[in-house]
Amino acid sequence: MSDPILSQVQNWLREHESDLLRDYRRLLQFPSLEAEARPNAPFGQANREALDFMLALGKEWGMRTADGEGYYGYAEFGDGEKLIMSLGHLDVVPVGDGWKHDPFGAEIDGEYVYARGAVDDKGPTMASFYAMRALQAVVPEIGARMRSVFGCNEESGFACIHKYVEREESPTFGVAPDSGWPLYHAEKGIANLEIEVTPPTGDLELVSARGGQRPNIVIDHFECTLRVAPAIRAEVEGKLSEYWDQNISSKWHDDELHLVARGKAAHGAWPFGGDSAATRMFRLLMDLAPVPQSKAYTELMEMGHVSGVGLGIHGGDDVSKDLTCNLGIVETQDGKLQMLFNIRYPVTWTGALLEQKCRAFLGELSLRADLRVTRDSKPLYFPLEHPLVQTICEVYTAETGETKAPGTMGGGTYARAVPNTVSIGTGWEGDGNAHETDERLKIENLYKMSRIYAHIFYRLAQLEA
Repeated sequence: MSDPILSQVQNWLREHESDLLRDYRRLLQFPSLEAEARPNAPFGQANREALDFMLALGKEWGMRTADGEGYYGYAEFGDGEKLIMSLGHLDVVPVGDGWKHDPFGAEIDGEYVYARGAVDDKGPTMASFYAMRALQAVVPEIGARMRSVFGCNEESGFACIHKYVEREESPTFGVAPDSGWPLYHAEKGIANLEIEVTPPTGDLELVSARGGQRPNIVIDHFECTLRVAPAIRAEVEGKLSEYWDQNISSKWHDDELHLVARGKAAHGAWPFGGDSAATRMFRLLMDLAPVPQSKAYTELMEMGHVSGVGLGIHGGDDVSKDLTCNLGIVETQDGKLQMLFNIRYPVTWTGALLEQKCRAFLGELSLRADLRVTRDSKPLYFPLEHPLVQTICEVYTAETGETKAPGTMGGGTYARAVPNTVSIGTGWEGDGNAHETDERLKIENLYKMSRIYAHIFYRLAQLEA
C-alpha cells in the first residue's frame, strides 16, 4: 500500500483482530429488541445495555463520548471543523422461528458467527468502530473529528436518529455501514400504508386473522378462522381435501374452520426473497370462496402482491427500478381487517403521488377499503459524480481489485435521515441475509470490513468539502 500511514492503520487492525471478534460477539449477546421504555432507555433495557457497552469501549479508548438519553450515543476523537461520521445501529428485528443457533449466543460454527444482528447491523457497527480506533491509535492528529454514532431505533422508526439530527451537527461526510458494496447512492422512499378492509359477507365469513411481526418483515406465520355456512360446508371440505399447498393446515371446530399457513421471512425491502404466509392464506380463501364472494376475496389476495399492483401503486423509474410492496402485519379488530403494508417507492416519486395512486385504486374495488399513511420517509439520491460517491468507489477498488458500480436499494438506512451521508457495504457472498433466520457473518469478512472502513474514513478526512 502506497500510503505508509494507511499501511500502519491496517496493520494495527490485523494485530487486533482477536479483540475485534471478542467485542463483536459480546455486542451480539445483548438481545437488543425494541421493548418497553424505561427511564433513560426509550427502547428498552437491552438496547440501553448495548449502548452502554459501546460507550464504555469508547471511554476505555480515551474517546470523547456522549449519551443522547438512550436514543443514541457517540464516541469521537480528533479536532477540527471537519466532521467524519459513521452511523451504525444496535437494535435488531425480532428473531422468529426456525433458528438452529441461539439467536443471541454469538456462536462460532465453522468460519461464521451466528446471531441476530450479525450482519444487520452489529458486525458493521463494531468493524467501523474499530476502524476509527485504529485511526486514533496511528494518526490521532488526523485533522478532523472522527465520530462513531450508535443508534437504538433504526429497525422500527428512526426516532433515535431523528433525535440525533435535532440535537447534533451534520457531518461533513458520513457513512452508514448498512447496505451493499461499494455503496448505495440511491435509497427508495419508504412508506407504511395502513388499509382497513371490511371483510366480504356471505357464506364464507372471516372471523379472525393474525400474522406478522413488523411492517418490514415478510410474514412467515399466519392464522385465521372462518365461519362456514352449512350450504357450502361439503364444497369447502372437498376443496381442502385436494388442496395443493402443503404449507397450510386446517382444523374444524363445529362450523368454524381454523387455518394456519407457514411461509418464509425476508427483509421487507426484498419481499420476493421470502414467501408470504399471508399470501398463501388469502389465495386459499379465494379458492374456497363461493361465487358471490369470489371477486372480493380475489381482491384481498391481490393486495399482497409484491409489485403493489393489487393496491394500484406498481411502477418504477430508471434510477431505482420497480416499487416493492410488503404486507407486513395483518390482524382483525372490531370486525375489520387491519393490513399494514411497507412500500419502497422509486426515488423520483413522492409520498403524495403514492397516496394518490392508492386512494384512486381502492375506490374502484368491490371491497370497502380505507387508507391511512402512517409513515413516509423521502428517497435518498446522490449523483454518481458526487465526491463522496467517487471516493468510496475508489477505495473499494483499491482494497478489493474489483470495479463495481454504486447500487440502489429499497432498504432504508440512516443515510436518508442525515445530510451528506451515504450507506456502504456490510458483507459478501455467503454471509447471511438481514432479517432471516440463522443470520451470520464470516469472521474473515468482519476483519476485511474493518480495513476497508478505515481506508474510507482516512480518505474522507482528507477530502475537501
